[in-house]
Amino acid sequence: MSGFVVLGIIVIVLLALAAVFSTVRRRETGQAVGQLSRETVKRDASSSDREVPDRPTGVEIERAAAIERTAGAVVPASSTSPVVWVPPDPETYGATRRQFLNRSIVGVMTLSITSFAAASFTAFLWPSSSGGFGGPIALGKISDIKASITKNQGFYYVPQGRMWITAYPPESLPKARLTYKGEACLPGQEAGINCLYQKCVHLGCRVPACLTSQWFECPCHGSQYSRVGEKRGGPAPRGLDRFPVAVAPDGSVTADTASAKIILGPPIGTNTTGQEPEGPHCVGG
Repeated sequence: MSGFVVLGIIVIVLLALAAVFSTVRRRETGQAVGQLSRETVKRDASSSDREVPDRPTGVEIERAAAIERTAGAVVPASSTSPVVWVPPDPETYGATRRQFLNRSIVGVMTLSITSFAAASFTAFLWPSSSGGFGGPIALGKISDIKASITKNQGFYYVPQGRMWITAYPPESLPKARLTYKGEACLPGQEAGINCLYQKCVHLGCRVPACLTSQWFECPCHGSQYSRVGEKRGGPAPRGLDRFPVAVAPDGSVTADTASAKIILGPPIGTNTTGQEPEGPHCVGG
């Protein structure tokens, strides 16, 4: 799309330059101006010394024309009948060069604007079918997700969903069913995973995982969250937001990353897992 727009701009500039050049040439031709050669100038200078024959003045020419008008002969009327005027067919009109250039410029601009509007309509009004952020994302089988969590020392990052996936301990499910009752994140917790939005709920910084403490620790202002995203310290007003999770009977997991579906994090004081830091903090003390 960007290449097409650049090509359209180049065509418009070339057409404009051609229009200016043709206008200048036509003006020079009509006014009979231009640069005289050196021989012509020399010939005109040598002829200025010659005697100029007597010519009638402008007043005499006008007087003779007036006399001719007043004393002119009457033209006899034609004996043929008048011909009915028929307007010409607009289809047969010949377009001048200026009209052609103007129409070409307007046509190129119209085509460019129409293409840009169509691309914008397609990109922003129709949902993307690529499965990226802003819609449902297939995360794979639950067994593969858990293996990725273990491989990455407790924190599995999914860039296309801008999310962290962590394990949810099965012994904490009774508290989770009370705390997250009716919320769309509960099916994922019951399957053993938690899908958390990477953005800190304080001022929106991306929250990294701290492998030593096994918490999420924001480097911007020191907010701290447990491995399941529940707030444990810092200025954050709640826990990490999370995404709805659906687990199919065959174990396939889908997370919905649409902005309207994001679940606000649990309030301050929520601690369903009782997890304490398992090592030194990465941010603060």
